[in-house]
Amino acid sequence: MGIFDKLLKKLKRLFKKKRLRVGIYGPPNAGKTTLANRISKDWTGETVGLATEIPHETRKAVEKKEIVIKVGGSQVTFDIVDTPGIATKIDFHEFVEDYGMDEDEARRRAKEATEGVIEAIKWLDNVDGVLVVMDSAKDPFNQVNITLIGNLEARKIPFIIVANKIDLKEASPATIKNAFPQHPVIPVSALSGYNMDSLYHAMVKYFS
Repeated sequence: MGIFDKLLKKLKRLFKKKRLRVGIYGPPNAGKTTLANRISKDWTGETVGLATEIPHETRKAVEKKEIVIKVGGSQVTFDIVDTPGIATKIDFHEFVEDYGMDEDEARRRAKEATEGVIEAIKWLDNVDGVLVVMDSAKDPFNQVNITLIGNLEARKIPFIIVANKIDLKEASPATIKNAFPQHPVIPVSALSGYNMDSLYHAMVKYFS
């Protein structure tokens, strides 16, 4: 390594951002809010939002600032943004038929969910990295995952795929790894906290 390269590397360390904003993205019910809550509770003792089985529970982005993560002698401050679930189609009938909402409530919910998707995409202009949350018990080859990852690649935004819900019997994080072998995949259970240390190390490695 030449003198110029060493100097450039030193300057990059000096001017490296001290706070990084990381967005949590993925389809509805992948466990994004559960993951945001786990990260926040592990390092601040506080939660970020309400996680339920109803899709699109998070309909507006919620930011939790100044989460200081310390791993392996490194310390990085993250602002975590829990974004609404990304979906290619939102049908109010789903809320009526599957969750017993009346039609007015279902239509309002669908409208807010659609607005949430738009907001989530806009947030990509203001993040330093992304955690792409996928349900390990479901097929990763879906339009949302493929479109989201393609978007991140095109924008050159660093991201980690979080293979969530590995506590489920039918979970197969290996399927996600095989689907996206060129990207880092960290299997976790955000609900139980299993393997979260590996994710924290990855966040510091890939985002800082």
